[in-house]
Amino acid sequence: MSPISPDATAEHASTHHPHVADVDVCIIGAGPVGAALACRLARGGMRVAVVDKAALPPMEHPDLDGRAYAIAAGPKEFLESAGVWDLLPAASCPIEEILVTDGRPGEPASSLFLEFTREDASQPFGWMVEARALRVALNKCLSTTPGVTVLAPAEAKITRTAQNAHVQLHDGRSFNARLIVAADGRRSRLRSEAGIPLTRLPYGQTAIVCAIAHEFPHDNSALEHFLPAGPFAQLPMTGTDEHPYMSAIVWSDKDGIAERFAALPDEAFARQVERRMGNTRLGRVTPVGRRWTYPLSAQYAARYTDTRLMLVGDAAHGIHPIAGQGLNLGYRDVIHLSPLLLDIHAQGKDPGAPAVLARYQALCRPANMLMLAATDALDRLFSNNNPVLRLARDLGIAGVHRFPALRKAFVKHAMGL
Repeated sequence: MSPISPDATAEHASTHHPHVADVDVCIIGAGPVGAALACRLARGGMRVAVVDKAALPPMEHPDLDGRAYAIAAGPKEFLESAGVWDLLPAASCPIEEILVTDGRPGEPASSLFLEFTREDASQPFGWMVEARALRVALNKCLSTTPGVTVLAPAEAKITRTAQNAHVQLHDGRSFNARLIVAADGRRSRLRSEAGIPLTRLPYGQTAIVCAIAHEFPHDNSALEHFLPAGPFAQLPMTGTDEHPYMSAIVWSDKDGIAERFAALPDEAFARQVERRMGNTRLGRVTPVGRRWTYPLSAQYAARYTDTRLMLVGDAAHGIHPIAGQGLNLGYRDVIHLSPLLLDIHAQGKDPGAPAVLARYQALCRPANMLMLAATDALDRLFSNNNPVLRLARDLGIAGVHRFPALRKAFVKHAMGL
């Protein structure tokens, strides 16, 4: 049998796949940030391709898997403008109060606390959305928004020059783009290929993420309870017929220990969760669905751009989940990026021009570095049992609680408004 030439392979591929037209922007990664950006840009009239190595429909797992996102007010507005929010198949749960406390496992929380209430904002602080529900909405929006071409599962080799970017798919198809957006996660291949240095800050902590059912209603209230081994967060979720009162938890503990807790039988795991609540307001709890563990670290790229390339979301930065800002920080990138690119497009200019890249980095990186520094400092301040630091932080959160103007300033920033 004679060998098949590369040209014949490409010709064979093209008979099975439609031709891909050139685009303004090619986004690598169809996660929550990349997919939403694609929909927003296409709704503004840009031609967008989205490439992901995984097929998207299998991500729409029908069962509750315990994962959920806290979507802040600013990112919610962005998802609305992208056409995603109205496609959510399940009701989101508003977060209308947040209680911040400090303590030790098995003990009542300190009497010094910080509480953000409905009086501190004109709308909910955020909304809890199941990961599977957001995936369903993103997939539907990608498939129904004119101007978006979804290429998944697909692997792409990117060649970038000062004039344009060339995208070569493994099935033989290829097309050109004026700008490449790397939304391919913490281990971004595009970031590595561009030679952009990455700084990583390990925390020695692992997060346990899951859902719980509980005896009493949460009243749309969230909890951030600081413990010596790491913070414990409870976030209100919309209940089901089987479990009318439900919450998501993000429990950070020391590496190795967290994995052992996550592997406990349901009853033993539930009792450990109760020991870390600092109060009994939710009553008895029952684990629901899978438990997930994630090693925690912060990381940041030395720059967000290279020739015809921008980094967004986790490809650009990763922070500790202590304030629930990880995904919201990624959405802030595209909240800044979208109007910049749409304005350039409306003027008939080049979205991959050096001035546009520089403007994006100036808009996002300094603020993101401040957020990374803040969450890093919070974790280092609160994840210890030093009595002097315990007193100082308890007095600090109680001091913020006493000043409504300061509380409202914190809330406005966290909401991304």
